[in-house]
Amino acid sequence: MISSSDKEYKQTKQIMLGKQTLNPEFKPLADFIDKTFGVRTINIVYDKINKGIRSRIGIYFEHSHEKQSFNENNSHVNFDSKKQKLIADKFKQTIIEQDLIKKKGHFKFFSKSEISKYQTDNIWVYYCAFEPLAKEEANESIPQDKVMQLKTELNCKDLWEISRCFSGTTFFLFTDEQLKQYENSETRKVWADKYFDLLEPYNEFGYFKRDNFNIYLDSKENFDNNYESNWYYYYK
Repeated sequence: MISSSDKEYKQTKQIMLGKQTLNPEFKPLADFIDKTFGVRTINIVYDKINKGIRSRIGIYFEHSHEKQSFNENNSHVNFDSKKQKLIADKFKQTIIEQDLIKKKGHFKFFSKSEISKYQTDNIWVYYCAFEPLAKEEANESIPQDKVMQLKTELNCKDLWEISRCFSGTTFFLFTDEQLKQYENSETRKVWADKYFDLLEPYNEFGYFKRDNFNIYLDSKENFDNNYESNWYYYYK
């Protein structure tokens, strides 16, 4: 799973900020993907997995719906294998056309480093969306002491905890009954507005919008009874 702390995300962020550019060796592939599938490829990263045995390329788009279009039958889990193969084959073709790997029947001499730069056989293709990771980074960048200060300022005896995970934030009441009372209340809207004010300085790309921003509500009762009071189980 790719997260906002990974180097691939950080590199893609620099491209989004205009401080870096896509590796020119991958531009022919990016152009092919964009033209073929009607998306916008921001970044392509190459590395090796399985202890260096297998190569893979990650295709970064901006939005989740672009990434989703490469899944099988709108599945949220399985990639479309035909699209994976098409991209893998095109990657190999573009690398060969740039003389970055040796072709059969091609007698040009290569150094060891040039030969091993890209391995294109049996390559794994995966996809990432930048926006959800940027939202995750923004939310998790709020200092914890500011979140605790907000909880104090709200001064609500029914509020047990404010908990963050990825791009989402949950306000926990103590009981299930309190949860029902606050679910559609004006207080929930006030809490969402107050939390958005904390979030906005870190909302670097403007992906969080005030007009549709909301918080989750849950209860300590649910947390204790159904998740053994364990944050790992709760967010698993």
